[in-house]
Amino acid sequence: MQQIPSVDLRDFLSDDPARKQKFVNEIGRAYEDIGFVALKGHFLDDKLVEDLYAEVRNFFSLPLETKAKYEIPGIGGQRGYVSFGKEHAKGRSAGDLKEFWHFGQYVSEGSKYAHEYPDNVEVAELPRFNEVGKEAYRMLEKTGVYVLRALALYIGLDEFYFDNYIKDGNSILRPIHYPPITDEPKDGAVRAAAHGDINLITLLMGAQGKGLQVQNHDGEWIDAMAQPDELMINVGDMLSRHTNNKLKSTIHQVVNPPRELWGTSRYSIPFFMHPVSDMPLNCLEKCIDADHPKGFEDITAGEYLDERLVELGLKK
Repeated sequence: MQQIPSVDLRDFLSDDPARKQKFVNEIGRAYEDIGFVALKGHFLDDKLVEDLYAEVRNFFSLPLETKAKYEIPGIGGQRGYVSFGKEHAKGRSAGDLKEFWHFGQYVSEGSKYAHEYPDNVEVAELPRFNEVGKEAYRMLEKTGVYVLRALALYIGLDEFYFDNYIKDGNSILRPIHYPPITDEPKDGAVRAAAHGDINLITLLMGAQGKGLQVQNHDGEWIDAMAQPDELMINVGDMLSRHTNNKLKSTIHQVVNPPRELWGTSRYSIPFFMHPVSDMPLNCLEKCIDADHPKGFEDITAGEYLDERLVELGLKK
């Protein structure tokens, strides 16, 4: 496959069973073939997107000593600011050329998962930063709910199979700033080295320009560029594992721009949709047969996440 398929969530949300099934088939096949789709018809409106980017640019423009106040020790970077070069891809030591922020789950009142999550970090200098971030979090989470409902149907599960696992799940909204490149990167460092995502699915804002590349099944790197009204949505390792690799988690990277564009910043905003920690990621029986024997040991989402955070250098 040489390009990322485009799908429209409004097909799934329609009252027409044929349109709904068309969406289920299209997104399911895309995730078997390449693990990525560009999605129209999501719940983010233009004003919210514009406001979020404005607030994100405002934050990353703050002086380094101000941003450093919001880097919270001892929580593995789960909330607040993570400074430039701290995260690296699994199996690499060179830090990625980026800095980022984490908004986390806003748990429902009385949730048994409330004690598992650090509090979100308030930015005193930007009165609307947290409010806009929270609204974007909610709309991306809502979009993800329907994507997972479609995938449940594609696999042959009950449509609402994932709902209780993602309610109060450990999802993360990560505004990323890739600063201008001022010197020749050391050790082959790139803006984001080749990696697979940890979570169930990732909903990515800001994939309009060149930079994001996806490795297809032939090992070729292809550009993944969305239209301005589209989100790029990919399968993460948790969903790939749970479906015994029926739905593919695809390796992707963010490459450095041509030298003449080194002086420019890049912003992207992925929403990493995670389940609750006690969700079993055991391979689904519907995805195991003689041609596809069980490929993974049983593990919970929380155990798997801890393993991966250590590999990424975010947790000791």
